[in-house]
Amino acid sequence: MTLRRTPALSALLMALVAPALPAQATVEASRRTAIVTAVERLAPAVVSISVAARQQVAMRSSWADMFVPRYASQLVRGSGTGFIIRSNGVILTNQHVVAGAEQITVTLRDGTQLTARLVGADPVADIAVIQVTGRGLPTVPLGKSSELMVGEWVVALGNPYADYLGNTEPTVTAGVVSATGRNILPSEGQAGLYLDMIQTDAAINPGNSGGPLANALGQVVGVNSSILSNSGGSIGLGFAIPIERALRVADLLLAAGAVRRAWTGLDVTPPRNFEDWRASNGLVVASVAPGGPAARAGIQRADVLVSANGRTLHNHLDWESVKLDLGVSDTVVLVTRRGTTTVTRTLVASDLPTRTAARVTVLEDLQLVTVTPAIRAERGLQSEQGALVVGIAPRTAEATGLREGDVIVGLDRRRVASATDLSAFFDDLRPGEAFRIWVERNGQTAYTDLVYR
Repeated sequence: MTLRRTPALSALLMALVAPALPAQATVEASRRTAIVTAVERLAPAVVSISVAARQQVAMRSSWADMFVPRYASQLVRGSGTGFIIRSNGVILTNQHVVAGAEQITVTLRDGTQLTARLVGADPVADIAVIQVTGRGLPTVPLGKSSELMVGEWVVALGNPYADYLGNTEPTVTAGVVSATGRNILPSEGQAGLYLDMIQTDAAINPGNSGGPLANALGQVVGVNSSILSNSGGSIGLGFAIPIERALRVADLLLAAGAVRRAWTGLDVTPPRNFEDWRASNGLVVASVAPGGPAARAGIQRADVLVSANGRTLHNHLDWESVKLDLGVSDTVVLVTRRGTTTVTRTLVASDLPTRTAARVTVLEDLQLVTVTPAIRAERGLQSEQGALVVGIAPRTAEATGLREGDVIVGLDRRRVASATDLSAFFDDLRPGEAFRIWVERNGQTAYTDLVYR
């Protein structure tokens, strides 16, 4: 029997096949999700960063001493991630990625390797800016962390384990915003303060530090910085610095190479235990610097800080978060409690007293300022008088044993009341003359004997 293809049969066959065609097209379209589109926007501007940093070598045996001199140092390789924020090669990353780096190499997505220079770094915010030579480089789209919603999708891009993965394509992980405004308790040896952080369960692993965290639109909302983990790998507790803070710090580093934070002129009672870090009913003012911003605002010792700029101060980290983003001349509206009375006070932050104090230079490269009540309060010094070391060259530090932050309080048997006292003393010394110098360091007073050269 021969089947003839009539117009009616052709129509029937088309009707049977046609429904499958839109279904296949729908599947293809469903593969191109918002995450795919976001990654396509971000990936060209994500870079891998390799550093060589010099670290002190710890001697463990006499056998090792035969090959590496005691107190020697060696170059240690490290890696991280960054992203381009300006087409002329300005790259944002974490400070801990480039800390102590003598060499910084940036690898672009296409495999091009470029030498980078450090523009500036801020260990407190854990943000650094590096730059490569380039024009018309791709940049990341920028968003706002303040608009994030808990539960919305985010993607993290980075270069975990750097060259071990064999190519220069960034690794992409996806998750949700687990929380915002997270404060992380400082750990031993931690220089930075991780405050108001974005928490995500997008996998963040070693090497991801400094990479972008982006929303589903492909806009960067944070800088991946840290994880909480017992194993060293991701367990779904990753944290990113809000992009607004990162960009503000980057602008300051580009303008001046450093971040000048403001001074409030008050200290709160330090936390004594874990519970003090977690929560409290306001913060008790432990001290107020004479003539400082807090004193001018009418704040006194034993006052309780209840809120700052509308933010309730549950614990010490809330107050540190306010100070972290505070600039010179910025205003802080403080609600304070004294006894049973609650008062709103306006504090205008100022520059640090050690920055505005007159500097005296001795021994060509030792910079000193006179200890004043304000400086004593700023640095938490025990000595009421003396000359504070605010700058010292490595060669002078090695020759004298002095460090930045030391307070010179005595020379031989005379007290040092000011930086000019010290300058006059050295003017009277003759080459080869020995003398004893008394120093306060970390609240303790000690002396060392030196010879003037």
